[in-house]
Amino acid sequence: MKIGFIGAGKVGFSLGKYFSENGLEISGYYSRSESSARGAAAFTGSALFVSAEELVSSVDTVFLTVPDSTIKATYNSLPKELLCGRQICHCSGAMSVMETFPNIAEYGAKGTSIHPLFPISSKTESYKELSNAFFCIEGDCAGEWSAVLSGMGNPTRIITSEIKSRYHASCSVASNLVCGLMAESVELLEQCGFTADEALAALEPLAMSNMKRIFDVGPISALTGPVERNDVSTVKKHIACISGGTNADIYRAVSEKLTEMAKERHPQADYTEMEKILR
Repeated sequence: MKIGFIGAGKVGFSLGKYFSENGLEISGYYSRSESSARGAAAFTGSALFVSAEELVSSVDTVFLTVPDSTIKATYNSLPKELLCGRQICHCSGAMSVMETFPNIAEYGAKGTSIHPLFPISSKTESYKELSNAFFCIEGDCAGEWSAVLSGMGNPTRIITSEIKSRYHASCSVASNLVCGLMAESVELLEQCGFTADEALAALEPLAMSNMKRIFDVGPISALTGPVERNDVSTVKKHIACISGGTNADIYRAVSEKLTEMAKERHPQADYTEMEKILR
């Protein structure tokens, strides 16, 4: 398999380096930013291509590591006569192969989506942790890529295009939405006189211990705090001191979910009053 990348951002850099370090052949990169493609090629020990056409002609597997909003347009810009016998891949968790590569079978090509459940935040450092990533794969060559990635030691799951949006929502809740919750927590401590750095330092052991507990025993068994204890008085105080609007809505919405979990954990308890104040 000769792999080429169109797009030389964080995902292109990271996947190219990770693949090359695990024995896959990286032919090189093309990007509208020649300097980015040159950097990615140097980073992975591969070639710089001066056009997308040249890259596609030189490889059998093309990764479109461009922003989600431009995947389909990038695919549509490729000369269709060059696609026959090739595999076109993207790394979007939210978009399906059918959505991004319409009519790909008509051109004799195959389409695959390969999404790492991992926050790729650095061009040059994130690849070092990709061995820990879970990959979800969808499309024509899902089985082939599942075998390749499993051979690297990565757990994989083949999913269908119909569940792609729901799947990606799950990923966003576990990753991006947590950032919003932590930002709210930091703001509340800043209102108590902490600096942002002090707040993060104080919250880290609490958050990390709780996160570890969640993955050890599951979210319901890990649940603690005033909602789980059915401590209506404390929850009322929280609502009173959190400013209205979005912040209060976040607290109420997440606490309603916690109430559902608490009811499952303590089926004999009566959470009617808790539900009333949250709604």
